[in-house]
Amino acid sequence: MVAGRGPANNMSLGPEAPISDEMQAPTADAAEVRGPAEKAIAGRSLKQIAWRRLKRDKVAMGGGFVVLFLIVVAILAPVLTKLFGYPIDEFHQDQIDATFGTPIKPFGGISSDFILGVEPTSGRDVFSRIVYGAQTSLTVAFLSAFVSTVLGVLFGTAAGFFGGWVDAFISRVMDFLLAFPQLLFSIALVSVLPDSIFGMNSRVSAMLILIGIIGFFGWPYIGRIVRGQTLSLREREFVEAARSIGARSPRILFREMLPNLAAPILVYATLIIPTNILTEAALSFLGVGIPPPNPSWGGMLSDAVATYSISPMYMIIPGTAIFITVLAFNLFGDGLRDALDPKAR
Repeated sequence: MVAGRGPANNMSLGPEAPISDEMQAPTADAAEVRGPAEKAIAGRSLKQIAWRRLKRDKVAMGGGFVVLFLIVVAILAPVLTKLFGYPIDEFHQDQIDATFGTPIKPFGGISSDFILGVEPTSGRDVFSRIVYGAQTSLTVAFLSAFVSTVLGVLFGTAAGFFGGWVDAFISRVMDFLLAFPQLLFSIALVSVLPDSIFGMNSRVSAMLILIGIIGFFGWPYIGRIVRGQTLSLREREFVEAARSIGARSPRILFREMLPNLAAPILVYATLIIPTNILTEAALSFLGVGIPPPNPSWGGMLSDAVATYSISPMYMIIPGTAIFITVLAFNLFGDGLRDALDPKAR
């Protein structure tokens, strides 16, 4: 029966019901119990989640620290050369055996004065040339990756968002560039271009040419990735909601879609840098990259071909520098990709 439910069910919550002090405010004990629970369910942004994941990946963090170290070395190349080395074009014939043209001291002439040895035949300081080679390789790799990223994002988003003949035309251009023999074209183009452009020295001119060539031929790779992501995003609910309130295409592209494309763009830009380093080293090795006597890791490997059998250290040192740099970028890029993956646990 309804009348027999007990006094608890007949409690009145109207204004005539007295409210005790315990009902007006939670006790201190209740606040202490609720505090840890509130901290446990505190929300985190996507950046915080990605940073926590990346910090737990020790391999990726190690690669990131090596990358930062190499960037600092490249920036401080003139200072490091003055402190620990000699000018890059200064010859030290007293360190070279006049008969065989090899360093007098063992291990490629490594000593307290020449911490990475000397170059066979000429006696130039290997440490200074390695440091300036890092400056050259990283500058070309970063700027060409920037050019590839800008072009890839521009054409990839246009192809995926507008579709139709725009998508068909841009996709065919990307297919053509992906099938084009980049290395052969680079060799032919660099060979016919002048050594100096816009009145700049040969080193800067060669770097600008390499940045333009590598950056131009690299954008179709990121363009395809951005196009695929854009095709998926343009059908999402937030894009339809933006269209329903009258948002124009530029606003949808730059305010709605590009922030959601930032993660794959950042990851791919990180992973394309080591590829650019290898491309620059390959072109310099073939003699169409950074012209001698300007220092370049690929150029040093090319010079070491003639003497590696009697002085292998001159080939080992620049080869190790390329290997460590490419490995560090790849490890950091893989860790960054895992950290930014929303489906990862």
